[in-house]
Amino acid sequence: MTVGFGQIRRNEHLPARISSQIARDIAEGRILPGEKLPTEHVLAKGFGVSRSVVREAIAQLRNEGLVETRQGVGAFVTEHRGRQSIRIEQDDLHDRESFRELFQLRLPLEIEAAGLAAVHHDRGDLDKLDETLTAMTGADKWTDQGIVADLAFHRVVAAATKNEYFSLFIGFIAERISLAINAARAAAVLEEIVEVTIAEHLAIRDAIASRDPQRAREAMRRHLLGATGRLGLKLESY
Repeated sequence: MTVGFGQIRRNEHLPARISSQIARDIAEGRILPGEKLPTEHVLAKGFGVSRSVVREAIAQLRNEGLVETRQGVGAFVTEHRGRQSIRIEQDDLHDRESFRELFQLRLPLEIEAAGLAAVHHDRGDLDKLDETLTAMTGADKWTDQGIVADLAFHRVVAAATKNEYFSLFIGFIAERISLAINAARAAAVLEEIVEVTIAEHLAIRDAIASRDPQRAREAMRRHLLGATGRLGLKLESY
């Protein structure tokens, strides 16, 4: 693997750019199945970014099934390369129709996840949902940290289904919808959109806590349709 890629332009989404480069190295055989990736320090130095940016890029690759991480050891290319991994390039989502189609996929996945989470969640899942809501409603809610907490909320809902495939697919999509949240915030009065979004997430949390799958599904449906509406997108929902 070549790590001397130089400085990546600062106005681009750095983790996505780095994960795309590593994915290309894997696809083109410069990193082989089972091979260990360079350390965070080496990657950060080679790309000219912080180690936290590298960690986020590795997390994206893990969500896509391209690498696996071993605690205290590092990240390795997955051995089973026979099946095609999921990959959507960040640049593709600058196209309005591609973005709408990603949200169309998100709709049934997350609605079903909310219903399953209402049935299968445990106390730890509710605690994690509350942690993300605390971050969303705290002093940082106007900043990028509010977006991080928003995406973390959806990952926790996916994990609460107790079905690892929901975590895999929703985690993958979550890495790519930060653009949507930024776009929605830019297109509206920030105070209004943040408060509406928080209220929608609280409704989802309370519905899951009530163990009412239909109520949870409806709360998630309202949130997702509201989110796409704030982006000026229209989804097919029946």
